Amino acid sequence: MTPDEYCQQKAAASGSSFYYSFLFLPPERRRAITALYAFCREVDDVVDESSDTQLAATKLAWWRQEVANLFAGKPHHPVGKALQPHLEKFSLAEKHLREIIDGMEMDLTQTRYLDWKALERYCDHVAGSVGLLAARIFGYRDARTLEYARSLGIAFQLTNIIRDVGEDARKNRIYLPMEDLQKFGVPAADILGMRQTDAFRSLMLFQAERARSLYEEALRTLPAADRKAQRPGLIMAAIYRALLGEIERDGFNVLAQRTALTPLRKFWIAWKTWVSA
Repeated sequence: MTPDEYCQQKAAASGSSFYYSFLFLPPERRRAITALYAFCREVDDVVDESSDTQLAATKLAWWRQEVANLFAGKPHHPVGKALQPHLEKFSLAEKHLREIIDGMEMDLTQTRYLDWKALERYCDHVAGSVGLLAARIFGYRDARTLEYARSLGIAFQLTNIIRDVGEDARKNRIYLPMEDLQKFGVPAADILGMRQTDAFRSLMLFQAERARSLYEEALRTLPAADRKAQRPGLIMAAIYRALLGEIERDGFNVLAQRTALTPLRKFWIAWKTWVSA
């Protein structure tokens, strides 16, 4: 298996919405973004699949070294080898890959966030940095596009947090800001105990509105000159906004289930966005 094939399998197996946005790209950009996505999956899996915090920290330290090896021209992992040919062409920065690992490392030590500012910082690390790298791969001419990409990444991550409240609670993680829980009268024990109350639904509606405002802010920032190049990001935004709508229509029943769009619907949204953007 070649490094590119390894990354392709990693991306396809995830079933992620991001995979559908890659389908319409020219081959070189598709290989680059698939390698970046595979990197994100690898470091995310370190945290999600390990119950031993020390072991996970050791694995993340290995990935930090692999990033250093990558930019020194000596990667060892198939993902690093797949990414290497694209570093110079797309001006991919080492610091952004390190920031992604920093964000994953936060999950090893932090299970609560005091306020939106603290949560936004986490989202920026694990997703805003990905947005910046992805925007460079897709291509841009106006620097404001990078601002758009970072905001869009944060919106994606908040949507993931809304979708995964129940799943995260079963791991004793509550990403929703404690300040917001207090504001809406939702004890952390209700979330950990999977108690779906009217107060909880009000809290989730507030988070959904925050996510929508982030999408709107990002899309307003995207310069018209870069809109065509950034179509993969627009596809992701369309899919994630549709997911957010489904979660709301289900009454924010996120403690009991994990809402998802069908592959066919994702593909339809992707194709429709690509041809209309």
